[in-house]
Amino acid sequence: MPKTFPTPKLVIFDCDGVLVDSETVSNQALMNNLARYGLSLTLAQTMAHFVGSTMTGVMDKARSLGAELPDHWIEEIYAETYARLGAGVGLVPGVADLLALLDYHGIPACVASNGSEEKMRITLGQNGLWERFHPQAMFSAHSLGVAKPEPGLFLAAASHFGVQARHCLVIEDSPTGAQAAARAGMRCLGFAPHGGEEALAAEGAEVFAKMDAVPALTGLPLGRPAAG
Repeated sequence: MPKTFPTPKLVIFDCDGVLVDSETVSNQALMNNLARYGLSLTLAQTMAHFVGSTMTGVMDKARSLGAELPDHWIEEIYAETYARLGAGVGLVPGVADLLALLDYHGIPACVASNGSEEKMRITLGQNGLWERFHPQAMFSAHSLGVAKPEPGLFLAAASHFGVQARHCLVIEDSPTGAQAAARAGMRCLGFAPHGGEEALAAEGAEVFAKMDAVPALTGLPLGRPAAG
């Protein structure tokens, strides 16, 4: 018999790399910046070290790896990253159709990110999702004062929507986010379109590579109208 999956009562999306295809752009900016401060990394190394971290965590890790960062570095890297993102980022392929399917079935969706609301305004605003999620369905570590891998962002989302943790589904692309989902007691789908499956699976995520796989993993019927 084919495996069946529970249908969630709330879907919680990470933002960068899950809703919007922004991880590569952000990490390219980070890679270029760190090179100026004596830390030369490839893009793949940059992403392996820093995806899913808070910017304070990035700064601490970069310094431990040899980067000589000034005290004002966080403000500097935010400005450089936002400028790169503002030049254009698109939705992750399949996200619009997935959101339309959730709407069709009356399943609420929200976004929970270690990034700032300012960053999400830039990335989601380019793609029509800022108005969808802000402010009622947007949970930022900068606003709530708690960041992944702590479970607080996800638990705050569940509480806001009145859904128990076991009925929530988290879609993440970083081990940090997958760990937060596990600590919150939530099922996690780990999005790995470009590798990193092992790290996500090690944190308990069920790994997939394309957004069009999500309906089958959530017990939702296929063939519903796509996003217009």
